[in-house]
Amino acid sequence: METIIPIKGKVNYSITLDASVWIFDDRKVELEEFLKFDNSTEKNENDYIKTQSERWERERTGIKPPVNRSIKRFEKERVLTGSFVIPLAPFLENADPIDNELNVQLISENGDSYVLTMEEAVNGFLRFSKDGKPLREDGPVHFYYGDGSNASDPYKHISSIAII
Repeated sequence: METIIPIKGKVNYSITLDASVWIFDDRKVELEEFLKFDNSTEKNENDYIKTQSERWERERTGIKPPVNRSIKRFEKERVLTGSFVIPLAPFLENADPIDNELNVQLISENGDSYVLTMEEAVNGFLRFSKDGKPLREDGPVHFYYGDGSNASDPYKHISSIAII
């Protein structure tokens, strides 16, 4: 199974995503935390902005924070056993859609397609991990609406994203 997901269509930059490396991405969110749905989209965006600003400040000043080995060990165990989602918004922004009034089509490996508004897609999340492992049987990714309306039945087998 391929973990490469292209974003193509009416975009200025066709890009490819590799879901297998998202486990190292700071933007990932634990699935259980995401499924709480208490302004999770806004909270996750704020957390992402805060994380990026802290990273920028460290790079700018050259200060390396001290590493707590027990936290590092906890993070490693969490990554190896957790289930994660990642926001779709940064990837759509990088592809730079020609118009924000366009729709987003999620195309699955089995031929199904799901059409979303740009707003639904920007607020959505992609699940890429279950119990620390890639989604092999029904992956490479699942799509969840940001409001959790399809939490019990996400769109599965998503292998391509097209801006239409």
